[in-house]
This record gives sequence, structure tokens and C-alpha cells, in this order.
Amino acid sequence: MNEVSAEGGAPVPSVERIYEALKQVYDPELGINIVDLLGLVYDVSVSEEGDVHVEYTLTTMGCPIGPLIEQQIQAFVAQVPGVRSVTAEMVLRPPWSPEMMSEEAKAALGFF
Repeated sequence: MNEVSAEGGAPVPSVERIYEALKQVYDPELGINIVDLLGLVYDVSVSEEGDVHVEYTLTTMGCPIGPLIEQQIQAFVAQVPGVRSVTAEMVLRPPWSPEMMSEEAKAALGFF
């Protein structure tokens, strides 16, 4: 997606730029980012007006850090220039599994 001017002249951020912001969100129990290491972010969309929607999951359904992860998603994405609003939606399908982690994360957590 090309960056174009949103209301107020700020550029609409690309999906790639939102993913970069999401790499700052870390699972506090594991110390690993939720995007490319854990694979918890399933989808990101950005409207022409700068509204961002993030679909994510958690490693377990009853994960107690869910609210913290969502707060971090909101905070880091809202800082991206051109973002008008952020909606974070936790989804349970497909269920997360360790196969979704990067090789680096698997090695760090002893999955080999």
C-alpha cells in the first residue's frame, strides 16, 4: 500500500509500518516480540483514513496477559504518524501453536 495523505495531511501508514510498530510489543513472560518471533499477529489492515485493525491471538486461551498485550498494541500503533484509530481484536481461530514461532524463538525457548 502506498502512503497517501489522510485527513490533516498526515500520511496513511503502510501495513508494513504497522507491523514494525507491533514488533515493539513483547510477551512479558517470554520476553519475545509477538509478531515475527511468536507469530501472534494474524492480520493487519489500514483504511484510507488511517484506521488500523489488528487481529491477534494468545499462546493459550486463558492467558492472563491478554489485556496487557492489547494495551501495548494500542499504544505502539497509535504512535505511528497517520494513524487515526486502532482496533485490536483477539481471535481464537486458528489456534496458536509453537509451529507459528520463528526458528529463533524456538531456539531461545528450547523447542529443539
